[in-house]
Amino acid sequence: MSDILKSTENENGRIVIEKDVIAQYAGYAALDCFGIVGMATISMKDGLAKLLKGDNVGRGVSVRIDEDNTLNIDFHIIVAYGVNIKTVVNNLVSTVKYQIEDYTNMKVKGIKVYVEGVRVID
Repeated sequence: MSDILKSTENENGRIVIEKDVIAQYAGYAALDCFGIVGMATISMKDGLAKLLKGDNVGRGVSVRIDEDNTLNIDFHIIVAYGVNIKTVVNNLVSTVKYQIEDYTNMKVKGIKVYVEGVRVID
C-alpha cells in the first residue's frame, strides 16, 4: 500500500496527503487530550514501552486507509497515573476523530487505542 492517502485535484493544483503527515497530526492531537502523558513505541529487544518525545510522536500512531477511502487509526499511548483510563480513551477518540476529519476531509472509520503504560506526572 502506498504512503499517499488522498490525492485531490482542482483548478489550483493537486493536493497529496501522506500517511506520515496524518500520523504526526493525530499524535499531536492525542497529546492535547487530558490524561495522556505521551505516545509509546514497543522495543523489540526488551518488549518494553518507550515514551516518544518531540517529532517522534507519529511513530506511536498507525494509519491505514480502506478501499472506501476511510481511515483506521491505531494509537499506542501512555496515560497518567490516577486517571480513569476509559474516560481518557473516550476523550482521545472523539477529539482525534473530529480533528482528523476536519483536517483531511476524510472519514475516520475506526480508532483503536492500546494503553502501553502508566506514568506518574511530575
